[in-house]
This record gives sequence, C-alpha cells and structure tokens, in this order.
Amino acid sequence: MEVTGEAGAPEPSEIRILKPCLLRRNYSREQHGVAASCLEDLRSKACDILAIDKSLTPITLVLAEDGTIVDDDDYFLCLPSNTKFVALANNEKWAYNNSDGGTAWISQESFDVDETDSGAGVKWKNVARQLKEDLSSIILLSEEDLQMLVDVPCSDLAQELRQSSATVQGLQHTLQQVLDQREEARRSKQLLQLYLQALEKEGSLLTKQEESKAAFVEEADAVDSGISGEASSDVALASHILTALREKPAPELSLSSQDLELVTKEDPRALAVALNWDIEKTETVQEACDRELALRLQQMQSLRSLRSISARKTSLPGEPQNPKRTRQDPT
Repeated sequence: MEVTGEAGAPEPSEIRILKPCLLRRNYSREQHGVAASCLEDLRSKACDILAIDKSLTPITLVLAEDGTIVDDDDYFLCLPSNTKFVALANNEKWAYNNSDGGTAWISQESFDVDETDSGAGVKWKNVARQLKEDLSSIILLSEEDLQMLVDVPCSDLAQELRQSSATVQGLQHTLQQVLDQREEARRSKQLLQLYLQALEKEGSLLTKQEESKAAFVEEADAVDSGISGEASSDVALASHILTALREKPAPELSLSSQDLELVTKEDPRALAVALNWDIEKTETVQEACDRELALRLQQMQSLRSLRSISARKTSLPGEPQNPKRTRQDPT
C-alpha cells in the first residue's frame, strides 16, 4: 500500500510503504488491524488503539507467536503481512496464548492467569510447562503431578515439550524414579516406626524385669535376715513369689520371667514343704511356670529377630549403606 502526501506526482521521499499488522494487549484475545510504516509508527498507533496509558510507555512490541521482541525496523519490514504483535507496557511480561498458535512457554508470573490453562484436560500441560521452566522443580511437584506426567503418552508430551521421543522417555523414566523413591521412603518410615515401637516395648519389658530382679534381691535379703519366716529354710524364694503361688489361680502369669526361672529351678520337695502342698500339685505348677518362661523367651527371640531384620533392610535417610564393618582406629 502506498500513500502520498498531496495530489500530483509524489516525490520519492514522500512515499511510505505501509505494512498491515494485527495488534492486541497481553492476556487479551481481541485483535486490531493496523497499518504502520515502521516500528515507531506501530508503537504510536498501539498506544492510541489499545488505550495504553502514556505513563506506561515506552511499550515493547513482541511477536504473539513466540514472544520475540521486535526492535529493529529492518526486521519489522521483513515480516510478512498481518503478523500478530502483542503490545507490552513497561511493567508487563509476555504470556503465551494458545490462540496464537505458537509454541512458546508461559512465564511463572503469568502461569495462573492464562485463560487457556484451565480444565483437567490441559492440567498436565501446565505442569509440563512448569518443568520446562525449571527442571529442578521436580522435587516440588506432588506425587499426583508426577504420576500425571508419567501417564501422558510419550508422543503427546514430546509434542508439548518440543523434544524428541527419546528425550521425553528419559524424562518420564526419571519422574518414575522420583515416584519410586518417595514410595520407598514412605515404606521405610513406616517400617522404622514399627521398629521403634518394638524397641519401646522391649525396653519396657526389660525395665519390668530389672524391677522384679531388684525386688527379688530385697526380699532375699529380708529372708536371710530372718524378717520373713514364711518359707522353709531349704527354699530361697522371696515371699512375694510364695504368696503368688499360693493365692493366684494362674501364678505363672503373675510372676516375672526372673521369678519363673527361680520357681522352675527350685527343688519340688522343698517347694512342696514351703507351700504345704503335695508333690504332684507342686510339680504341675512348676511345669506351668516352665512353659510360660519358654513362651516369653520365644517371644523375646522373635522380637530380636525382627530388630535384626529391620536393621539390615532399612537405614535412616542420608545414612550410607555399607555392609562392611568400620575399621577401628588403632589409636
């Protein structure tokens, strides 16, 4: 298109070549057709047509397709007719819009305001763009987002990321590894909690045994000093053991493991005299105490086996796994 200044033969310096262009604001779908002879002319018309406040000038013109900044007149003249431009005020950043048919990536600042990024069908695209912006954001993605990218067909993800299928396959493999590591960490944490609970239970049991042992020592001292005269001189059992054997319907359940061991080692005849029982009843009670003691020892061994297995299969986060024993410093 040629425009002359006045009627008559135009002078060469007065001939202007006008290029038809399409203008819009950032985040807007509304386009305006203008014709400009140069970039400065296009900027001026953009301010007027798009109603950009003068306080926000100078404006920046970028290609709506990919956000390329156009600031050279020669490049502007080389662009085809009806090229789409986005006019950015001095406080704005370009945002990708699917309506432009481009392949650029949305900035993090405009990630939440892009109208095309709504709906579950394109949610994985938003996550993919976030990953494209910063690969280290993998550690910030939720397991739901990671699984979503893993489940996306490789060809679709490759098209969205503009990468080769081999590269995207490697990316999805890495994402799957991150998911597996999180699942393994969760299971290790659960196993560690079970291990700590077992340790706590074992510690409680050992504490009770220590308390029973201390009580036995005190009672034995009392017997030796003549304070307790309930037992025969041939029986070294504490008074609380003899009381439990006489009064409890199932004494083996009321005595500690230490006490049970003492009962089983006692001579049946001496114990029968101390309890004023017949020998048959005494031996029956000793056998019940022996079975209960064996059961407790079996439970203790099972608990220690669980602790040993847990120690081999799990380790705390960040702790290197080294099957070799640490060599001691000779000093």
